[in-house]
Amino acid sequence: MTNVTMIAAVGRNGVIGDGSSMPWHISEDLKFFKRTTMGHPMIMGRRTFEAMGVLRGRRSIVMTRREDWRHADVETAHSLAEALSLAGPADEVFIVGGGEVYREAMPYAARLVITEVDQSPDGSVTFPEIDQTQWQETERESRDGFAWVTYVRR
Repeated sequence: MTNVTMIAAVGRNGVIGDGSSMPWHISEDLKFFKRTTMGHPMIMGRRTFEAMGVLRGRRSIVMTRREDWRHADVETAHSLAEALSLAGPADEVFIVGGGEVYREAMPYAARLVITEVDQSPDGSVTFPEIDQTQWQETERESRDGFAWVTYVRR
């Protein structure tokens, strides 16, 4: 089984966005996301893909319920199982959003790479609760206004 890692920037209130965009722009974190995911397959929902676009140097697998949805530069899956199968034997596959995809993928994740943003923005899209009985914090790197935090499944 491929190692599944979920990566997200999450506000204090659990918000990750409003359905079309992220509520913050943290240049240092975007560079961290690029460094961390480079060379790895990424699985995301269609709305997340439409907000981010094609990210060079990484395979994008887009999950959608729309049977007729296609994009020239990405692979399309209609379920998480299909997306993980498309990702194939990779040393690590990143789940990059949005909220529904995170909730569905949480039971399969071995690692969480979370940017804890020191804000509580308005937004309807949230990251699933991180249950401390199932996850152990293994790394924390604090920055001005946010922290990069890694959790591994207990």
